[in-house]
Amino acid sequence: MTQRRSLDIGITIGLHSEAESMWVNGIKQNALYLARLFQHSPFAHRVKLVNTTAVPITRSLPWDLSQFPTCSFEDAKDSLDVLIELGGQIDVQQCAYIRERGTKLVSYCCGPEYVQMMEAMIFERRMCDSVFINQHYDEVWVIPQVMETSAHFLGTLRRRPVREVPFVWDPMCLQMRTRELPFEGEYRPVGMPKRLSVMEPNIDVLKFCLYPLLIAEKAYRKVGARIGHIHVTNAEHLARRSPEFAGVAHYLDLVRDSRASFVGRYDTPQFLSEFTDIVISHQWGLALNYFYFDVCWNGYALVHNAHLCRDLGYFYPGNDLEEGAHQLVHAIEHHDEEWQGYRARQREVIGRFLASNTEVAVRYDELLFGLLGKHG
Repeated sequence: MTQRRSLDIGITIGLHSEAESMWVNGIKQNALYLARLFQHSPFAHRVKLVNTTAVPITRSLPWDLSQFPTCSFEDAKDSLDVLIELGGQIDVQQCAYIRERGTKLVSYCCGPEYVQMMEAMIFERRMCDSVFINQHYDEVWVIPQVMETSAHFLGTLRRRPVREVPFVWDPMCLQMRTRELPFEGEYRPVGMPKRLSVMEPNIDVLKFCLYPLLIAEKAYRKVGARIGHIHVTNAEHLARRSPEFAGVAHYLDLVRDSRASFVGRYDTPQFLSEFTDIVISHQWGLALNYFYFDVCWNGYALVHNAHLCRDLGYFYPGNDLEEGAHQLVHAIEHHDEEWQGYRARQREVIGRFLASNTEVAVRYDELLFGLLGKHG
């Protein structure tokens, strides 16, 4: 049996600049939350973020380097019990080196890789110039929301069984960003017609804005002027350059009545604080997402169909836009009656995913010590 002790754990990131924002995508946040989880283990694991690019590590990074030590692969390679490849990939020689010294190597998968690769192949959306699939991991860990689409793809190509692992979140990044915002970014009723927001990435079919827009349209036909405006972010290019998108949108009363705007990319916390009362979301194969937690933690109404967190916000099943509109109307009419209680309930629900949740840390400890007990 493996002796249980504090471990030295590395989590890879791939920096593109010395002052890279945590809001470019969720991958840096993912690494930080996982590191924080390991620090909350009863064994108080020692964790480093391991950069796999040539970008220098400086104090310009947005996280606290004393809390989350960050170094190059070269500086970390001789001190690790486990290396978790999450946000940056190591090469063949680096993999051989750490395996030779006995470091366990985990592929931690937090993206819908099968869907992304399929889209790259079909639509010529170039992801890379050459494909490197490491087949020398000790284990492959996959978060729940990408199990359905990608688990068998990953396990087959990487030649390892796939383990589903808990999803982890923490409010630390949100709190860092909202510190200077009014009410620290938390929702407050404004006593005006409701401002709706749709903030899907709109880069693939998994999280696209059209169904949320149709939910808003169905609600608008019922409650009219109680909806003040809807902003659809990450959609300016669709409105300007997609005749199909623009053609559909022009049939909507929200558009005809000049109550809809299709805008560019925005920082989530700031956009919520300045322009939003209610968020409408739709997903297809990604039923957990940091975005949902960012919205609900600070008390904004979220109308969504993410079944893996169905007790969060205002839930509608599948593609049932009628129920989505019903939930939206309910939020429009009743959310402000108990907005403080709603925020408290959201934080309680999110508690089961928190990096500070001891039960989640213990589940990861079981994975870690099981990994170290494997031979070969």
